[in-house]
Amino acid sequence: MDLKEKLVASYVAFENDVNINSDVHEIRTKALQNFEELGFPTKKLEAWKYTSLNSVLKQDYSIFPDNEAAIELADVKKYFIHDIDTYKIIFIDGKYSSFLSDTTHDEMDICLLSSALEKPKYKAVIENYFNKIAEQDNLTSLNTAFAKEGAYIYIPRNVEVEKPIQIINFTTGKEDATMLQPRNLIVAEQNAHVQIIERHQSLTSNPVLTNAVTEVYAAKDATVDIYKIQNDNNNASLVDNAYIEQKSNSIVSVHTFSFGGNITRNNLNFYQRGEHIDSILKGVTIIEGKQHIDHHTLVHHIEPNCESHQDYKGIYDERSTAVFNGKVIVEKEAQKTNAYQQNNNVLVSDKATINAKPQLEIFADDVKCSHGCTIGQLDDDALFYMQQRGIPKKEAKALLMYAFANTVLESVKIPEVKQRINKLIANKLGVNIGFDL
Repeated sequence: MDLKEKLVASYVAFENDVNINSDVHEIRTKALQNFEELGFPTKKLEAWKYTSLNSVLKQDYSIFPDNEAAIELADVKKYFIHDIDTYKIIFIDGKYSSFLSDTTHDEMDICLLSSALEKPKYKAVIENYFNKIAEQDNLTSLNTAFAKEGAYIYIPRNVEVEKPIQIINFTTGKEDATMLQPRNLIVAEQNAHVQIIERHQSLTSNPVLTNAVTEVYAAKDATVDIYKIQNDNNNASLVDNAYIEQKSNSIVSVHTFSFGGNITRNNLNFYQRGEHIDSILKGVTIIEGKQHIDHHTLVHHIEPNCESHQDYKGIYDERSTAVFNGKVIVEKEAQKTNAYQQNNNVLVSDKATINAKPQLEIFADDVKCSHGCTIGQLDDDALFYMQQRGIPKKEAKALLMYAFANTVLESVKIPEVKQRINKLIANKLGVNIGFDL
């Protein structure tokens, strides 16, 4: 029995084990039928032309881990942004850890999706927002069919969350191979402000496949900042699907920092439904070995007077492979759009590969849109200049790469996150540089 057959066969037992309302049951059933028809994506699909999941789909995954696993804070503290006080929503093998978490219902709801799906007091929010913007593609449909647990964040109007929210999914390796499908729902009402840090971390050498879906709704004048830290083990693969809908005058930024994992696929989709919206998509990728990273972005400009800014930097060593497929769509009604897209890549090794495909689809005639892509190596003249001034070659390379990534890091609003990313970059480059960007 292959993984698709195993998942379809397990659906009835899964549904019998959860207590959800009839509307969600109907959504699940349709999603399963869609996945059953589509199956897992293959390289025959244009969007998956350069990324194959065949190697990770061969594992015999446990899709509903039964073993209760406990981990000590001391063992995982290094994966938290622990320099500041934060709310925390922590999952271990897909199950909520009340011991490691710090949630709240004061003024806002920072809690569990399972509670929101089950309890009547959340019904209005679930009916208005759950699964409304998520696409019905292969893996999103699979997640929807089995969505049970994840983060539920609801920020009422005019509420500014005083401290960031961390969402972390740990995998312990209690099973020989584990498949997780976390589902997050984030709603920021009018003039609400929230900062979110998300991480998936395997604590085992056993294979892990995570198929995550996050829906984000930013109402008028809302501000949402999301930081994704991806620095997992080489046995862990991640498909991260994020769907963001914005209303007038809202600002949403997503920073993606990808440093580790086997196969990582980031699908980031923005839908602008109002005027004077700003969408910010930035990322830094540093990978090596045989790691594979695939960034797929979409910004859909639907109404006039909006902006979007994409800036992705990649550094690739050894036999690593990368994909960047960025699409900007400007509808006929979206006049006065300002859309910027830039993808810059450095191949440290001549065996590393990058497949870049920046795209603009413009149907309006009064816009300012640009895209650019560069693929190259470090500047030999700059390296020589720095070595002539007493900087060793290894440190000189690291300094150039730090400077290369600076345009992304300078827009990070949480100093402690910037410091953590700084350290991760230094570790990836194998140097110790005593300054912050």
